[in-house]
Amino acid sequence: MAAYHFELPAERIAQNPVTPRDESRLLVVESTQRHRHCIFRDLPQLLRPGDLLVLNDTRVIPARLYGHKVGGTMVEVLLLEPRSPDCWLALVKPGKRLPPGTLIKFTAAHDPGLHLQATVLERDAATGGRILQFQLQSGNDSLAAALAAVGQVPLPPYITASQADPEQYQTVYAQRPGAVAAPTAGLHFTPELLSQLTHQGIEQTCLTLHVGVGTFRPVNTEDIRNHTLHGEWVEVPAPTVEKIQQTQARGDRVIAVGTTVARALEAAAQVNGLQPFCGKTNLYIYPGYQWQVVDGLITNFHLPGSSLLMLVSALIGRQRLLDLYQGAIDQNYRFYSFGDAMLVLPEARWESGHP
Repeated sequence: MAAYHFELPAERIAQNPVTPRDESRLLVVESTQRHRHCIFRDLPQLLRPGDLLVLNDTRVIPARLYGHKVGGTMVEVLLLEPRSPDCWLALVKPGKRLPPGTLIKFTAAHDPGLHLQATVLERDAATGGRILQFQLQSGNDSLAAALAAVGQVPLPPYITASQADPEQYQTVYAQRPGAVAAPTAGLHFTPELLSQLTHQGIEQTCLTLHVGVGTFRPVNTEDIRNHTLHGEWVEVPAPTVEKIQQTQARGDRVIAVGTTVARALEAAAQVNGLQPFCGKTNLYIYPGYQWQVVDGLITNFHLPGSSLLMLVSALIGRQRLLDLYQGAIDQNYRFYSFGDAMLVLPEARWESGHP
């Protein structure tokens, strides 16, 4: 695992997004030897007519809630995934003080008359979280409406001084609520840029992967092959599969917008090639992986020791990626969720397969 570590100065962690979105910088990896520095709005000139961009249309939910248990202790809740219509898996603080049976009450800051409460049912061994059963109180029409009123869109913990509007942590094409973190490679697109790409003959299609906290948890095993990802919900619909197959049949290229899209597409191809898929996946991609669908990748700059760093390493090689990261640090690129982006063109793919 130490082989995937790099030193990042704190000032390189972006606290706010660039405005407009497509003014972020773009490190273009052109081949196994060459790269150059561009701006994200240059994307239509960097791709070819006939290329297919695959986007993740998930939408971040207001998954962070602040409440208190009976007796006054403050409680922070991060929703991870629904387990039933009224039960959610969540991370809670302070977890040791929230045994099964604990009642947590939430109030909307803008509407003190709106109340929501949850009971801790059990501890989840896989995540260390809790299963919470929510109960609607006065003023609520539905649990979704109550969570929207009480909750906040959660920013990652390394974003500590942001003035970003919550909508800036959503892609402009976000449609399907369910993620607890944004698919950040997509944050750089504007409606105008998407329109320009279409005009240039660069097609677009969507799938859904609801990003969970497991994606961002560090790999803590010394042998990276022993790491296990927490499952995330994916839907790769039939029209998307058809679009990809048409692209491949023409000899054109499939470009994944983000590591979430890369994982979703490869998960849908694990049995008998690419086909429509709906369900959970914990596919973990690291060097040595044999790619089946993805030709190129648009991605942000990721945390040291993360599974996301290993996924990109599987595409272009670990040492090459770390060298590019060091160059990006030297060139004052901005890192992580609100940071700059990298375009890995198909010509840059590394086939050796060594970690």
